[in-house]
Parts: sequence; C-alpha cells; structure tokens
Amino acid sequence: MARLDRLASVRHVAQIGAAIGREFSYELLRAVSRHPEDELQAALSRLVASELMFQRGTPPDAVYSFKHALVQDAAHGTLLRNARQQLHAQIAEALEAHFPEMMDSQPELFAQHYEEAGLSNEAIGYWHRAGQLSVRKSAVVEAVGQLRRGLGLIDALPDNPERARIELDLQVTLGLALYSAKGSSHPETVEAHKRAHELVHRTGSAGTRLEFSILLDTWMATLAGGDAAATLEQAQALFEIARSGRGSAMLVVAHRALGSALVMNGDYRGGVPHLEQAAALFNPAEHRRDEFQSAQDIGVTVFSHLSWGLWHHGCPDRASKAAAEARRLADGSVASIVIFAEMWACWTMLFSRRVAEAEDLANALVARAAEHRMPMWSGFGLPLQSAVMARRGNGAAATKHIREGLSVLAAMGARYFEPFYLGLLAEALAGGGEVEVGLEVLAEALARGEVSGQKGNDAELHRIRGDLLRQRPEPNLNECEACFREALATAREQGTRGYELRAAVSLVGLCRDQGREAEARDLLAPVYGWFTEGFDTADLKEAKALLDQLA
Repeated sequence: MARLDRLASVRHVAQIGAAIGREFSYELLRAVSRHPEDELQAALSRLVASELMFQRGTPPDAVYSFKHALVQDAAHGTLLRNARQQLHAQIAEALEAHFPEMMDSQPELFAQHYEEAGLSNEAIGYWHRAGQLSVRKSAVVEAVGQLRRGLGLIDALPDNPERARIELDLQVTLGLALYSAKGSSHPETVEAHKRAHELVHRTGSAGTRLEFSILLDTWMATLAGGDAAATLEQAQALFEIARSGRGSAMLVVAHRALGSALVMNGDYRGGVPHLEQAAALFNPAEHRRDEFQSAQDIGVTVFSHLSWGLWHHGCPDRASKAAAEARRLADGSVASIVIFAEMWACWTMLFSRRVAEAEDLANALVARAAEHRMPMWSGFGLPLQSAVMARRGNGAAATKHIREGLSVLAAMGARYFEPFYLGLLAEALAGGGEVEVGLEVLAEALARGEVSGQKGNDAELHRIRGDLLRQRPEPNLNECEACFREALATAREQGTRGYELRAAVSLVGLCRDQGREAEARDLLAPVYGWFTEGFDTADLKEAKALLDQLA
C-alpha cells in the first residue's frame, strides 16, 4: 500500500511539473504542490533517478527539466480535463502570490495557465499585457500572435458592454503591432482599425481621444495606401475634431496630418505652413508618444514630415536640422519609430543629394527592419538603398533593389511615394544604359500619380524625363525643353522651390548648350537668388557654377 502511495505521489509530482512547463523551479513546484516537503523531494529524486527528469542545483534552489518534450506531454496527458484545469488555475494563482514580478516580465506565462484553466477573462487580460510588452520590445510578430490568442477567447465572455471594452483594448493594441509587422495599409491592419472603430461606438467612446486615435490610424492606412484625395479628406476631418478644443496634442497631430496630405496632393504652398505650425505647437514634455495609443510618435512624425516640407520650401539646412531632431526624439524608442525617423531623414538626404549620409541611413533602416522582421519598412528601405547605388554608378543592382522593394510594398497595399520610387527606378535604368525602359517607367509613374492623386513629384518626374530624352543617341531638344519647362511650371504652381531649382538648372543647361546664354542667365538668376541657405548642397553648387559660366 505504501508503495502504491509513493507511486501515486511520484505521478502527481510529474503531472504538476508537466503542467508548469518543460522546465520548472523547485520553489514554484512547492508552492503549487500539497505534498509535504520530504515527500516532494523523494518524488523528485525518483523521477531524476529514473532519468525522466534532469536536476540543476539543490532544493530549494533546484531547477528541474523533463528529459524530452514527449515525456512532459505524456505526464500532462494523464490528467483528466477537470483536474488539469484545476491544476493550471493553482499554478497561475501560485505565480501571482509568490512571483508577482513575473506578471510584468512574463505575462504570457500567466496567460497560458489561465487559458488552460478555462478562466478566459483572466487569460485575456494577461494575453493583452503580453502583447503590449512585446510591442514595447519591438517583438511585433510575437505581439500579433499573443493578441490574437486573447481575441480568440472573447466569445467565452458574456456579451455585454464590458466585453466590448475588453475587445476594443485588444484591437487597438493589435493595430499597433500589425502596423509595425505588416504595415498600416495591410488588410489585416485595416481590419483591426475598422473593428476598433465599430467598438468605439458600442462602448460609448465616440467623440473621445480614443476615437481620434483610431481615426488617426485610419488616416495613416489611407496615406500608406497612396489615395491622395481620401488622405486629404480624412486629414480635414481630424483637423475639424482637433479645432474643437480638446487638447493641444490633437492640434499638433491634425496640423501634421493636414500638412502631409496637402503635400501629397501637390500643394506645398498650403501644406508646409501646417507642418511648421505642428512643429511650433509641439512640446516634448507634454506630448507623449502614447498620447493617442498610436503606433507613431507625435514629435518624430512632426519633424520627419517637416524635414520633407522644408526641403521643398527651399530651406535645405532647416530640413536637415528637422530630420536630425526627429532622429533625436526617436532615439531609444521602439524599432518602428526609429526606422520611421531614419526613413524620412534618408529621403531628406537624397533630396539634398547628400549621398554618403543617405547611404548610412538606408543601410541602417534595412538592417533594423530585417532584424525585427518588419517587411513593410524593408520595402520602403530597399529603394532608398537603390537610389544611393544608382548615384554611385551601380545601376543594375539599384534596379533590382527598387523592383524588389516595390514588389514588397505592393503586396502590402502600400502605394505611398510610388511615383517617387518609380522615378528613382527610371534614373537607375538610364544609369545602366536602359534609357528607353526608363522612359516607359516614367510614363507609368506619371500615370499612377494621376490615378492616385499623388501629384507632389510630378515636377521632378517631368525633369527626369527631359534628362533621359537628352541621353538618346539623337535627342529631340525641343521635346527635352518642353519637359523641363513643364517641370518648371509645375514646381512653381505647386510651390516646391527645391524642384523648381532643379528644373531651372536642367533647362538652363540646355539653353547654354544651344548658345542661349543671356536667356539662361535671366532664367536661373532669380531662382538661385531666392535661396538664403543650403549653399553647400549639390543643387545650389551646380546652379552657382552655371551662373558663373554664364557671367
């Protein structure tokens, strides 16, 4: 009889250990077990002697592990359903009572035991905490899995407003994780935002900061999707809500959204002042990243988009400073926010033709995106790397990288900046000797910009077309000039002095080569004369050299 009792004790200890996990501490086993300590140690000794378990250290500091996962599964499988659920509930309660610090460091452990215990409410809460922790650690793939585990248990709760509130919290966090893991325009991300917006009204949260946050996420998805008209419409809606006086943070975000949307639509003259106003209102001590439970950082996005706008506004030095400020604010944050700042800084460096700095940023961006398994950011980063390659004369490799990046982005529904990237592809093709293919890509870029409403790069696309036409064996110079004049007129109409200077330099170069020096000088001098900074940038140096020749 005593022998049977000992065997039962050994079996029960093995079952408890198996329920805890492949590896467990003596301290936790003792907290869960009802066995006297001498009996517990004897049972463990027999399991170790039989080589079913391994032991490190001595009680009470010992750690045990099953020799093989199959042994653990076999021990766990001998438990009847009710006994198994009760045991997992005891383990979760013991963890809470004796290891409270693990609630913050390993919430998924509590979630697993509560889920096994059939206690859905407690399990959902811990899966949510696990997802939040993973997002903060930039482990976004793990976060998506954990949050979906929690959402999978929602139907076990009573259908009432509290359940809707719990699901809303999970959907908001899932949206953050999916934004980093798959991109804001990916169908799964869009669906999470859509469901969250439905739940906002079911929980009575309409008109609150939470609804503003979800509308902001929807705007980001539309922006990434490349629909310029819808992006502007949603930005205007955000701006109207923000003007209702519910806090300065809303106004900062709304100015940034409206400014970015106007620029996307080709209205630099109207958009840049909104971006400058957002930066002027931003207060780092007051406007925290988690202000709206958004995947983005308020300050990082403001100064990143401002750097873009300032370059077009004819302020390349201020643009570089804004990009540097965005990176400073992003330093030490989660990977997606650091990558965001690197991406916009890289764009600014490419606009300014600072190739070495753009190369460092592009390489860092792509490496970080790969490390954290964030394909959308890789998709944005590869064409930036390619632009650097093209400027260094490696057109074939650049072409491959740009096409790869565009393919990744298209698979995720991300069409933002597509005309710009196609312009980079056209330049890379021409650099590799494929001028005619480059011209075909430019036609596609202009057509896609027309359809999506992304008109902000039209001036540069027309200028690049003129440059490629000049590279033909027997160029039609009238056709080239028409492209440069179209680029110049578009840049002036939209209010982008950066593109205006480039178009003027290309047109003036053509006029000079045709012996039209006086016309060329009169065309370029006032454009160059407008600038008050950035004289060490390649565009302004080139313009100054041309003026010196024409003088």
